[in-house]
Amino acid sequence: MALKKSMVELHRVDVEEYKAKEKLQVTLVLDNVRSEMNVGSVFRTADAFLIERVCLCGITPQPPKAEIHKTALGAEESVCWQYFPTTLEAIGQLKDEGYVICSIEQVHDSVSLEQFVVNSNQRVAIVLGNEVKGVSQEVVDASDTCVEIPQEGTKHSLNISCCAAIVMWHVYRQLRK
Repeated sequence: MALKKSMVELHRVDVEEYKAKEKLQVTLVLDNVRSEMNVGSVFRTADAFLIERVCLCGITPQPPKAEIHKTALGAEESVCWQYFPTTLEAIGQLKDEGYVICSIEQVHDSVSLEQFVVNSNQRVAIVLGNEVKGVSQEVVDASDTCVEIPQEGTKHSLNISCCAAIVMWHVYRQLRK
């Protein structure tokens, strides 16, 4: 029978220790995500995979909010974040900082997630879209590449927090080998 690990065995760090850890050169950009719970979930997963920051754009809710805190479990305090009135403003700043802009969206000529390679010397901004409309066309147009998660069901879409987790895990695995 497998026994659950204790908190000591999990090697949990506090917020200050977390902030001092070296982060991946990966930034998440939330393009008009409407749900506080989805935002909180993204923060929590970003904390787990050492993402350097989250850019909250447009109508995306910002901490402090009760529903963000409920799903983030405090990760909104450990993960750095910035607010931008528009996603294009965030992308403009990130491009100026040398980031490759990668939107997660179903588009013609997208790269399948299995083929998406991130190099350790590359700064990457991953754009995740609105729960209904996805990443806006103007943001897709401003992106350097678009990545699609292969799906075979009837819906052909994932909740943004699930999508974010899949992509973060994929990137984390490549950069932490």
